[in-house]
Amino acid sequence: IWKRSVALDLKKKEDVEALKKLVMGADVIIEPFRPGVMERLGLGPDVLCALNPRLVYARMTGFGQGGDKTTELAAGHDINYIAQAGILSALKSKGQPIPPINILGDFAGGGMMCAFGIVLALYEREKSGRGQVIDAAMVDGAAYLSAFILKMYEVNGWKIGNAGNHLLDGGAPFYGTYQCKCGGWFSVGALEPQFYKLFIKTLGVKPATGQFSPSGYPAMRKLFADTFMTKTRDEWAELFKGVDACAFPILTPEEAKKNPHNAARNTFMGDNAIPEPCPAPKLSRTPGINTVRPMPKPGQHTAEILAKL
Repeated sequence: IWKRSVALDLKKKEDVEALKKLVMGADVIIEPFRPGVMERLGLGPDVLCALNPRLVYARMTGFGQGGDKTTELAAGHDINYIAQAGILSALKSKGQPIPPINILGDFAGGGMMCAFGIVLALYEREKSGRGQVIDAAMVDGAAYLSAFILKMYEVNGWKIGNAGNHLLDGGAPFYGTYQCKCGGWFSVGALEPQFYKLFIKTLGVKPATGQFSPSGYPAMRKLFADTFMTKTRDEWAELFKGVDACAFPILTPEEAKKNPHNAARNTFMGDNAIPEPCPAPKLSRTPGINTVRPMPKPGQHTAEILAKL
């Protein structure tokens, strides 16, 4: 069954009662309101979980349920959540924090971690027979996903506030991006010595200093940059093809869809100008549907579904 849409006005008593009936046969409910809204509507976890003890009640917010009241109830967006999580300070370019679109807070720390919490709750329900409430805060999720970076500060001596000067954030010339003669760009991630050796060999350069000699990084970066500007992106792509140098062209979304590897794996689907990603990860027995289907109009199936309650 494809997605169906029901529109309810939760300020109307009859629609509140309709939602309660829907919940009685549901596995999961996801609510995205600020803390306290569902309780004021008479649809909080205490009410709905009493109606359906197996219900997984997922609450996705920016700052979470509880904590400092001023912050808990504040308006915010992805940039604010990753700022609160302490991770935006590590994403800098020329000293200025730069937000990575809205992937880290909204989609990764929020949506993906909420979905992961739902899977955990459903798995646990197989043993206990009971649902539970999930408090999925985008601040918490972004912080949790950034645990590796925070560990790098602790273990590898990275300095907080010195973002942009470390191994993985653009500080090393062999882990970064370079513009090519045509205006296109190339990605380089030759961290390990064996990959770095093949990278400089294929690039056709001999840096004056060793790979891990920070004093030589400015000259090394200029050497790499000047060399990449001698050929087009596609020419470099052909040279690096099949070479274990961790060097790949930076593709546009349209190019990514046409890329032979992506096409062979059905990474994208449909004929739209902007490609639509296929479901991931790919399951062997129950794969996702790799077909573009129109989204239902808001409330398209309201009468049909409510008539069955």
